[in-house]
Amino acid sequence: MTGLVFPERVLYFPVTPYDERGAVAPDVLDEHLASRLADGPGAVFIACGTGEFHALSLAEYELVVARGVAVTAGAVPVVAGTGGPLGHALECARAAERLGADALLVMPPYLVTGPQQGLVAYVEAIAAATELPLIVYHRGTAQLTVASVEALAAHPRVAGFKDGVGDIALAQEFVLAAGRSGRTDLQFFNGLLTAELSQRAYRAIGVPLYSSAVFAMAPEVATAWFDAYTANDDARIDELLDGFYAPLVRLRDTTPGYAVALIKAGLELAGLRVGGVRPPLVDPPAEHREQLARILERGRALAG
Repeated sequence: MTGLVFPERVLYFPVTPYDERGAVAPDVLDEHLASRLADGPGAVFIACGTGEFHALSLAEYELVVARGVAVTAGAVPVVAGTGGPLGHALECARAAERLGADALLVMPPYLVTGPQQGLVAYVEAIAAATELPLIVYHRGTAQLTVASVEALAAHPRVAGFKDGVGDIALAQEFVLAAGRSGRTDLQFFNGLLTAELSQRAYRAIGVPLYSSAVFAMAPEVATAWFDAYTANDDARIDELLDGFYAPLVRLRDTTPGYAVALIKAGLELAGLRVGGVRPPLVDPPAEHREQLARILERGRALAG
């Protein structure tokens, strides 16, 4: 048992702001974090995918995680990202623990694709470097089999699994495998991009939690959708999906990396100077920013 339990509220994935020189902007990050805490998220996932973990040096990572822990001040759990090259992943895991994070989201290894026993060993190596609970991200170069999920479910510090692949049948098998393990504390997350669009399907197979990058950009829309979701108000869910989320996903899918770039652009449109994204991601051109502004205007009108 890891003791890591998330309340049934929106999970917040903040961006990492940069200043005019391209350096991490801690004051803006503090503002970004504090403003969203007022909207009642269930946890803060700092320096993860939306926070451009892939683009941060170890020193920058430590700065971002430290600010996340300080601003959150124990109000909700703080989950820090780790992953990539194993050496870097171990350094990040140790730093996150030292800085006071509550758990780690283990993202895929860098570049190479190993066999299943290698993926299990990768997670186990991170677990050996820290006492923090781990959420294992099934995505990219870390796509797991049922047997691997069973093996990891037996590890006492694995707290859950996050699905970023979108194979509902396989995700259902993961949930069933966890049930067979005898663990009652394992948690499952829908980690698909703009997860609200697929979350009803995930809830039906026993995956109640989901990532919400939209919460970082438009908390009123994300909260309106979550309220409808928890109330099983299908008409309201459909209204928000059709009027906001589906158009956002169509724009997102025009360009790789827009799952992050559009969130930062939306924050800029709202007046928070978070800067652009780092390469290899690209910022949206004026045409796409205008489309995003219209989508956000419609979403906020629907959210009321």
